Amino acid sequence: MSVRNLGYFFAPDSVALIGASARGGSVGATVLASLVSAGFDGPIWLVNPKYRQLLGLEVFADVRKLPRAPGLAVICTPAPTVPGIVGALGGLGCRAAVVLSAGMDAHGPDGIPLRQAMQDAARPYLLRVLGPNCVGLLVPGIGLNASFAPSAALPGRLAFVGQSGAMVTAVLDWARERGIGFSSFVSLGDGQDVDLGDLLDYLGSDPGTDAILVYAEGIRQARKFMSAARGAARAKPVVIVKAGRAPEAARAAFSHTGALAGADLVVDAALRRAGMLRVHTTAELFDAVAMLAHRLRAGAGWLAILTNGGGPGVMATDALADAGGALARLSEATLAGLDHVLPANWPRANPVDIVGDAPAERYRHALQVLLASPDCDAVLLIHAPTAIVPAAEIARVLLPLLRGSSRPVLCCWLGGPSVAEARRLCLDAGLPVFDTPEQAVRALMQLVDYSRNQALLTQVPAAGALAPPDRAGARARVAGLVAAGCGPVAEAEAKALLSCYGIPAVATEVVADEAGALAAAARIGYPVALKIVSPDIAHKSDVGGVALDLADAPALREALARMRARVLALRPQARLAGFTVQAMARRPRALELIVGLSLDPVFGPVVLFGQGGVAVEANADQAIGLPPLNRVLARDMIARTRVARLLAGYRDTPAADLDGLADVLVRVGQMAIDLPELCELDINPLLADSRGVLALDARMRLARADGADPLARLAILPYPDALEREVDTAAGRLTLRPIRPEDAPAHQDFFRALSPRDVHFRMFGSARELSDAQLARFTQIDYAREMAFILSRRTPAGDETLGVVRVVADPDNIAGDFAIVVRSDLQGRGLGTILMAALLDYCRARGLRRIDGVALAENVCMHALARRHGFTVGPAADGSVALRCVLRADGAA
Repeated sequence: MSVRNLGYFFAPDSVALIGASARGGSVGATVLASLVSAGFDGPIWLVNPKYRQLLGLEVFADVRKLPRAPGLAVICTPAPTVPGIVGALGGLGCRAAVVLSAGMDAHGPDGIPLRQAMQDAARPYLLRVLGPNCVGLLVPGIGLNASFAPSAALPGRLAFVGQSGAMVTAVLDWARERGIGFSSFVSLGDGQDVDLGDLLDYLGSDPGTDAILVYAEGIRQARKFMSAARGAARAKPVVIVKAGRAPEAARAAFSHTGALAGADLVVDAALRRAGMLRVHTTAELFDAVAMLAHRLRAGAGWLAILTNGGGPGVMATDALADAGGALARLSEATLAGLDHVLPANWPRANPVDIVGDAPAERYRHALQVLLASPDCDAVLLIHAPTAIVPAAEIARVLLPLLRGSSRPVLCCWLGGPSVAEARRLCLDAGLPVFDTPEQAVRALMQLVDYSRNQALLTQVPAAGALAPPDRAGARARVAGLVAAGCGPVAEAEAKALLSCYGIPAVATEVVADEAGALAAAARIGYPVALKIVSPDIAHKSDVGGVALDLADAPALREALARMRARVLALRPQARLAGFTVQAMARRPRALELIVGLSLDPVFGPVVLFGQGGVAVEANADQAIGLPPLNRVLARDMIARTRVARLLAGYRDTPAADLDGLADVLVRVGQMAIDLPELCELDINPLLADSRGVLALDARMRLARADGADPLARLAILPYPDALEREVDTAAGRLTLRPIRPEDAPAHQDFFRALSPRDVHFRMFGSARELSDAQLARFTQIDYAREMAFILSRRTPAGDETLGVVRVVADPDNIAGDFAIVVRSDLQGRGLGTILMAALLDYCRARGLRRIDGVALAENVCMHALARRHGFTVGPAADGSVALRCVLRADGAA
């Protein structure tokens, strides 16, 4: 992952076009025309041995003849020439190149693929390559159009990144027609070097970009992508359309979870976890562009509809209900306000029908009432054309209100030529305009979904972690099973592993024959359930391999005989390894659920939750989450399913134990982290009612773990518990450990205990407490790029935080920014020294070259602490004090 030298793409001081041409219709001629016409202020140098001059510009025969290294090179020469050109540019000192050339999958004379040869030529010089096979790059703010797109982009504050050239040009054309501008417009092409994660990292911290729009056809390097996406989405809105939603070719799956956790559901879960907004169609993508370009926020999405006709209002209401939205409930105060400005026969309901003969002033007065009402988060204005009042006249009257509104007002001018001028007036004023009520509602719900995803980023779990699992016992069992060559795991062994993680399961024994079954049933106690054990039968109920509620020994003998006969008839080749006998759980009001785990080829282990039972695949009611999970994330997974409504309780059935259910999801996520051999898991059914949860059946599949790093398969790094240790301090024996999300309440208490002076030293301002967003940001860190160590003391009320030190590394893992603070009443006892030493040891171990910090000039204690640990301390340009510690010889720069 790297943002090194990406700045040259977006702010070059000069541009060289290699392959410039006068041949009409060629890429070289098209890009040349684009470069010259866009108004780039710096030098434009052309390279092509066939010409001496083009469009009045000197043409050089070779890149080595250029006056100096270009800030940006654009290459549109035949594929075999690209590696040599890239190497020559790198030697000249160029650090960024856009490669438009296609055909880079071919092999060169040395047998190496051209794309790899290009990368090999660029690497020694840290020359970054965008492409190959891309449309190019546009930065309208500096007049840069290094592309062969058919039209230029307008300047603005929205960035677009696309993996499809066709989508890039389509969005560009559509946006220009609607007056939407961009800070940058990037075609990734094949993404050989600069990829989506790199650009999310760069654009997420770009002060000239307010929102990022992405069209993606594939995601690679899941951990890099997730780190970049989470970082960017915390900083600004990121909306993505991910193509390729169709399911992969059918394959035999060991578990229901493997069959249900399709690739598209996993992508959905990853994007939601990152706080991004996903849309599914090009129409939704365009709607998202319109809304994001206007920086609107929709809150919970309570919608008021203002219309001059009943039919369009009903259509909008239906669309809202289908999308899971809600009409605003208008209070008596709001209704009374509308009574004063509307005819007596208006329906006094939402949608607010102001009647077809409404003059422009009636629209204005009604809209004023709705925008002043606390009952709604957004207003949908629908106008159907009439011969009474021209639509353009209504638009002119409403424009001052629409421009000044702090809430989204979505304009829907129904019709064609008769409303075209009204549409244009609103578009020219920078307002979101939609052709149909359904389109407007869809755009509103995108904003609502985005708000929900963002809210999930700022929710913090309650204090107190789950009891630690028996990891040693679980690992010993798994090691024994793998050593014995076990792939599918017997039910009793699977439940024993669940028990190691505190997941309740019914008593189960594996037996070989009838005598063993009778003995096991006597030990467990009747009634019992009987299930077949066969390595060749994945789903036992499909062959009559499950018998329930067997009340006594005769019933058990009869079930055994029937089961053998049915299996022999239906699956004569199946190997019969025995039976399981388990206690019969009597939970008549319990819901049957499924909790499982499977491996996605890109994002690694994923956890599945949904409605279970024998019809689990037919129900298709499931949600996916990426481990590690906490209780907030687990509750969100539960809420995204239809069965959640039943779990909440209905009629005389009390709510299920949702906390216990969430804990099962968290623990299964922990199993994925701790047991790299675990490939698939089904707990189906998992019973859930007000008494708790109970696993009735469990299936697992194990395989030998690949590689030395057991966490390599995870898209999100989990809490690094190996870094925990006890330390003796002047404040007593404390725990030094990484921060975790559950520390949020203690962290808020810690911040409140700081003196105003210490808050000023740490925050460079004043604050009485941390906002929800700040608290989440400080405690829910990305362990792949950040670390925060805390000194913690255990008390009867829970853990209390006494000090914290943190570092945030750049995506290239070169430099990190640090900060440190100790609780005001404990300063001067050496806690800062312990924290700083721990941070420096950690930074050295992860290979950082240096760490930097900033302190106020009057914070002399911080200066002294830094000096004691080898920092240089000196004045900064803004009057503050710069702190730097070089950890490696190459880290001084």
